[in-house]
Amino acid sequence: MTSTTLFWAPFAARAALGFAAASIGILALAPHAEAQSISPTVTSQNKAAVEGKFDAWKAGTGNPFELLADEASWTIEGNSVASKTYPTKEDFLSDVIRPFNARMSIGIKPTVKSITADADRVVIHFDAAGTARDGKPYVNTYAWFFQMKNGRVIRAAAFFDAIAFNDLWARVTPAG
Repeated sequence: MTSTTLFWAPFAARAALGFAAASIGILALAPHAEAQSISPTVTSQNKAAVEGKFDAWKAGTGNPFELLADEASWTIEGNSVASKTYPTKEDFLSDVIRPFNARMSIGIKPTVKSITADADRVVIHFDAAGTARDGKPYVNTYAWFFQMKNGRVIRAAAFFDAIAFNDLWARVTPAG
């Protein structure tokens, strides 16, 4: 071997390891193999189920939380006062949704911008507006990412404007 080859050998080895690690990372980010085998019918059923619950929410006859499996985890991303992972449906409802609704005199209604489905994944982008108990409007934009199984949400991640949420949470005391 030449001195140039000896010089580059450790870098080449590190590059190969880096490439392997990157490949593993990419595979970890890819949809699960089970998701790839889900039929287009399941994709459309998942989307229709979510659309139906959002329509019911807007009409005041239901809500998307009805889709949550009992063991569903819900993660609020970012830096709001409620940001963390709630390990079950009941944890999420009792710690976030019921106290949120108790701060509202007119509950929020969604205006869906888009619902996109791919296999067991459904993404909902929507605006929501309502009136807090202090008479001030609450307006926010949300992006929810659902993973579904057998027509139920088993994992969710939510993104929204934490400033608007935190303001409501601090400003308005929940109704008793």
